[in-house]
Amino acid sequence: MTWAEPSSTATALLLLGRGTDPDTEKGVECPGDLPAPSDPGLVERARAAKAALGDRVFVLGHHYQRDEVIQFADVTGDSFKLAREAAARPDAEYIVFCGVHFMAESADILTSDAQKVVLPDLAAGCSMADMAVLSQVEQAWDRFVDLGIAGDVVPVTYMNSSADIKGFVGRNDGVVCTSSNAETALRWSFEQGSKVFFLPDQHLGRNTAVLKMGFELADCVLYDPHKPGGGLSDEQLRGAKMILWRGHCSVHGRFSLDAVEDVRARVPGVNVLVHPECRHEVVNAADFVGSTEYIIRMIDEAPAGSSWAVGTELNLVRRLALAHPDKKIMFLERNVCYCSTMNRIDLPHLVWALEELVAGRVPNQITVDPSTAHFARVALDRMLALP
Repeated sequence: MTWAEPSSTATALLLLGRGTDPDTEKGVECPGDLPAPSDPGLVERARAAKAALGDRVFVLGHHYQRDEVIQFADVTGDSFKLAREAAARPDAEYIVFCGVHFMAESADILTSDAQKVVLPDLAAGCSMADMAVLSQVEQAWDRFVDLGIAGDVVPVTYMNSSADIKGFVGRNDGVVCTSSNAETALRWSFEQGSKVFFLPDQHLGRNTAVLKMGFELADCVLYDPHKPGGGLSDEQLRGAKMILWRGHCSVHGRFSLDAVEDVRARVPGVNVLVHPECRHEVVNAADFVGSTEYIIRMIDEAPAGSSWAVGTELNLVRRLALAHPDKKIMFLERNVCYCSTMNRIDLPHLVWALEELVAGRVPNQITVDPSTAHFARVALDRMLALP
């Protein structure tokens, strides 16, 4: 098939630029001079820098990265797979993580002290991770303590969270989960207590509890850190099984029920395949729901001639469409839906980071303080120990 780019908007294109917002994203733009993206020498410079570094560097590329970056990745995958891949390369002195900030933090937690994790652009944050601030989460926990329910609550955080939040969960006997093992993590948690405090993605928590575990929507309450007391009464907190943090993915949260109904009307026999970070009504209306790795596997294994409307990040959907010309693969929404912060890791930033390493300088090193790293590792290890 011929890939048709979804329509762009002025706002979406602005988000893909090099502007920074220090109030909502991690860090600021890289220092130093960056070559323009159109520089025809960029590809050769990246190849030369990687060759000069040899086995000293290991480049990780998240599935949502631009193609111009993915071509230089030694391994591609989702956030947790990439962090584990980094830990499995103890001889690599430098881990260049083409992803976002929380992913690089996880790689630093899981790798040795001798390894240095580099994020090519410090402005590559994650809006979802930034929605759960440690001070706000601790304030919510204090309320649970005051109500006398903290002993019944098990904190669970999605992998898409900061090291601070993972550390909080580790200190409070909780566990990390991914979109692939969220059900397993929740079942374990309900063996430890009668309530779960799920951070930071409300949709993954709600979808897993209701669609996988048979809970009712009424069993779930939404804690809004911007409202007094989270916007919840004492009775609501005491009666809830799932206390969901008011956070979401800015990409997956945009997919709508209208988009599902529209594509079904336009494309007879279409299969709707979405990520569990999508809204509950979208997941309910889809034919298939699963993690990024699940989405890739479903498309890879789909029969020739089948039609798929995919609700996840646009870079990945486009890559899948181009890789499977025998199948009709389309983006679920009609409007552009890149992950704007993930797209900050472009070829100029990658070239700059690699050339700095060649020159003996370590740019944008991501480090997690020892105490936070210890407790975050506790929560990650609990996840790894799940059946």
